[in-house]
Amino acid sequence: MEVKKQGELRQADPARTQRPGHEERLTGGAPPERWGKGTRNPEEGRFLAGPRSRLEEIGRAFRIWWEFLRGVRALHFVGPCVTVFGSARFTEDHPYYGLAREVGGRLSRAGFTVMTGGGPGIMEGANRGAREAGGRSIGCNIQLPHEQRPNPYLDLFVEFPHFFVRKVMLVKYSYAFVVMPGGFGTMDELFEALVLIQTKKIEDFPVVLMGKQYYEPLLELMSRMLAEKTIDGPDLKLLLVTDSVDEAMNYIEKHVLKSFGLPEIPHALRVLGEEPRKRSFLAKIARRKAANEEARLKSS
Repeated sequence: MEVKKQGELRQADPARTQRPGHEERLTGGAPPERWGKGTRNPEEGRFLAGPRSRLEEIGRAFRIWWEFLRGVRALHFVGPCVTVFGSARFTEDHPYYGLAREVGGRLSRAGFTVMTGGGPGIMEGANRGAREAGGRSIGCNIQLPHEQRPNPYLDLFVEFPHFFVRKVMLVKYSYAFVVMPGGFGTMDELFEALVLIQTKKIEDFPVVLMGKQYYEPLLELMSRMLAEKTIDGPDLKLLLVTDSVDEAMNYIEKHVLKSFGLPEIPHALRVLGEEPRKRSFLAKIARRKAANEEARLKSS
C-alpha cells in the first residue's frame, strides 16, 4: 500500500484487491482503542495556540492551502455523495452498525456515492453496505494519535491533518446527510451541516437523523430553541427524524432528485494526469439516473 505522509491520499495496490467494478480497495486492521482521542499531528494544535512568527504563519497558510488542493484533487471524480455521520465505537454486532450497513446499501442502489470518515463503527457499516451493493465507498479521515487504518470497505481513503479541512470535504460533495447515533464528533458534524443550511452557505440539502429514541433529548433541546426563538421553524424544515430506512430513502430521493438531480461526473483531463472513470461505472451511474428520473416522472 502506498502511503503519502502529506496530502494523506492512500490507495491500495490493485494487485492485492482485485474486484470487478471497483477502482481501489484498502485493507485495514482493527482500529486503536484511542480512536478519536487527541492527535498524533501537532500541526493543528500549534495553529490554534495563538500567534506565531510571521514566517511560520505564512508557511502554515501554504500547507493548509496545499491540504485543500490535494483533497479536492483526490475527490474530484467521486460523483454525487451522501455523507453518513456516526460513532466509531459501535461494533459489528450492534443494531446501529446493521442499520448503517442497510443505509449504505440503499444509498448506493439509489445512485449515490457513500462518504464517511473512513473509520470503524457506523462509518464501516455504511461503507460496507455501499460496497456490498456495488457502489462507490469513500472515506475522509482526520489524523489521530496513532496511525489510523481505514476500514476494509473503501474505494478511496483521504486523510487530513486539520479538522476543518476534513469537514469541508465531507460537506462539499454531498447532496444529503444521514446522521446516525454518535458522540461529540457526530454532533459537531450535524450542527455544522445545519448551520451551513441555515445561513444559506449551502443548498437546503436534506438532513436525516436515524434513531428516534437516541435523538429524543436533542429534539427536546431544539424544541426549546424554537420556543425561545433562538432558531426559526424553517431552519429545521429539511430535518427528518426516523427509524425507517425506507422513509429516509424516500425523503432523500424526493428532495435531492426533485430539487437538484444527480450531476454529471467531470471529465478527466489527461494533461493533469487524471485517469478517466471506468466505462462500467459511468454506465451504472447513467442507468441509475435514468431509473430515478423515470420514477420521478411517474410520481409527479
